Amino acid sequence: MAGEDLIVGLDIGTTKVCVIIGGFNDSGQLEITGVGTTPSRGLRRGVVINIETTVRSIAAAVEGAEMMSGREVISVFTGIAGGHIEGINSRGVVAVTGRGREITREDVDRVIDAAKAVVIPMDREVLHVIPQEFVVDDQGGIKNPIGMVGVRLEAEVHIITGAVTSAQNIVKCVNRAGFKVNDIVLEPLASSKAVLTQDEKELGVLLIDLGGGTTDVLLHLEGAPYHTEVLSVGGDQVTNDISIMLKTPLEAAEKIKVQAGCCYAPLVQEDEEVHIPGVGGRPPRTIMRSELVEIVQPRMAEILGMIREQIDRKGYLNILGGGVVVTGGGSLLTGTAELATEIFNLPARTGYPVKLGGLVEEYYNPMYATGVGLVMSGAARRDVDYMDTSSSEKTFSSVWDRMRNWFKEFF
Repeated sequence: MAGEDLIVGLDIGTTKVCVIIGGFNDSGQLEITGVGTTPSRGLRRGVVINIETTVRSIAAAVEGAEMMSGREVISVFTGIAGGHIEGINSRGVVAVTGRGREITREDVDRVIDAAKAVVIPMDREVLHVIPQEFVVDDQGGIKNPIGMVGVRLEAEVHIITGAVTSAQNIVKCVNRAGFKVNDIVLEPLASSKAVLTQDEKELGVLLIDLGGGTTDVLLHLEGAPYHTEVLSVGGDQVTNDISIMLKTPLEAAEKIKVQAGCCYAPLVQEDEEVHIPGVGGRPPRTIMRSELVEIVQPRMAEILGMIREQIDRKGYLNILGGGVVVTGGGSLLTGTAELATEIFNLPARTGYPVKLGGLVEEYYNPMYATGVGLVMSGAARRDVDYMDTSSSEKTFSSVWDRMRNWFKEFF
């Protein structure tokens, strides 16, 4: 497996940079052969704020994955998140012009092009245009209209936009680390590939990816995305609360959160204790775990409550037959799925990435959901001629190519 044949997912998060190396084995099955992680200190709430620090983190994570897989990374599929991400639904209409009124690929291209012709500010760029459904002469619910006969063709699409500068800074960091960017993929879209089943997407499912600096939200209905949102708050806020309330350094607060944190009071025994390390020569002390829950649970409930409010306002809450799936590093906090069940009044589970083979024990963890999903996204588009992304200008030179890639994957 040559370096050019590798499919590499690069998840540049607020707290960690994760690299997942995948490829196809002799049987044609996708498998993971390398995993590398390193602390991330160059981002704040999903947005690059320090180029040099981010470049070093990327290089270190890639090196770790290369050592595990024994392969050299040349190019990557990287994720993007942050509060600047916005998703909108749009509709386009065209007349069918083919011979015999048979719908062709060109007709579909035209109707999707019409649907994405929405006005967006100059400082924003279209990242994805994803078909939801097609309507042929008022007959809706069609996934692939090619070959059908009709006079009028409509398309409903989900358009995801982001700040041009944020995306360009990500590309710049990857380029300066010595790698090319095959494509930029919205992180919750990647995560959904790794943790959601097709049945859940068809029934209607809410994906919540709890990261360190951001919480990514993606809602699927009838198999397609209908709502996208990125909150500029995540697990780091819980750590900050612990640090402030217990008067302990952030590093110690993070360890306390990971080892003893819980966000659902019914799961805590009355006699459980948590040890708090001493600071500045002061002796260590002990608190009841129930006191820690009183710090953690309100913040987690606030984050999930913000999401519930948004979903309810758009009228989606009562049509989510597939429930809620919580993934990302923040989902490992004890009680997260139980709290989500209570707040949304829907079944909730923790989302683990699908087992693709290879080093399953190394990546079978919610914190690697985005990285695995990026590899899966790259594999789904391996037959597409990727645009040259040696510069940020070229990366965003063709929204049309990006839309066509997503359309091919949709079918």
